[in-house]
Amino acid sequence: MDLKLQDKVAVVTGARTGIGFSICEELAMNGVHLVMVSRQEADLKQAARTLADKYGVSTLPVAGDVTDIALPARVVREAEKVFHGIDLLVNNAGRAHAGTLLTTSEEDWQSMTETKLSAMRRFCKAVIPGMQQRNWGRIVNISSIGGIYPNPQLTVSHALSAAINNLTRSLALSVAPEGILVNAIGVGAVATDNWAQNMLPNVRKRRPELADKTDEEVMALLGKEKTPVGRFGLPEDIAAIAAFLLSDRNQFVTGQTIEASGGADRFM
Repeated sequence: MDLKLQDKVAVVTGARTGIGFSICEELAMNGVHLVMVSRQEADLKQAARTLADKYGVSTLPVAGDVTDIALPARVVREAEKVFHGIDLLVNNAGRAHAGTLLTTSEEDWQSMTETKLSAMRRFCKAVIPGMQQRNWGRIVNISSIGGIYPNPQLTVSHALSAAINNLTRSLALSVAPEGILVNAIGVGAVATDNWAQNMLPNVRKRRPELADKTDEEVMALLGKEKTPVGRFGLPEDIAAIAAFLLSDRNQFVTGQTIEASGGADRFM
């Protein structure tokens, strides 16, 4: 399928690894030029070079923390110096955070809110005026299946995911007449370093019988137990959905949270 994305320009946050990098690669395969945003500058530059060399697209790495209020405007300025403007936005930065309401701290809530929800809001606000001028744009916000089916073991993450889903729909309704489509992807358990670092320790605490198993073995077991398709997702699974939602082939889907969880409503 020709996604009609050749020479579009995309901003992707959390672009260095995992789902963010896979989305960048899927877009690069389709001729999209990339503005890649992440905190680790050296690794980000290497990731950008890898995609540029492999797919022949232009890449612009912009190092920064998405909790920095000034970052979205800086990204837009730097992108407009190099490219014609920004056509696509993927708000992917963030991570899962295990804990119940009683075990999470005020700092947890503030940090996660800034990283997941506030950054998304600011990046949308920064790029939409340019999209309005061109009467065309696509935005995808990476959310969680927990925004639809909350798990009390992930209270912070899932409360914020519900807010992301709600803001996605509200924003989509306001900009649809201007040719801008906005959707979210409710992601389930996906095998990434983020999941291994932030989720597996909590799983091991709650299930001591898994103590002698490797991370790969635990994820394989959980995939069979919790997911109807029998496995964890891969970053490429999410990237393929994102690419369609971001493409010109998508003319009629907006304001939706697409469930991408292998049929599961929980993964812990």
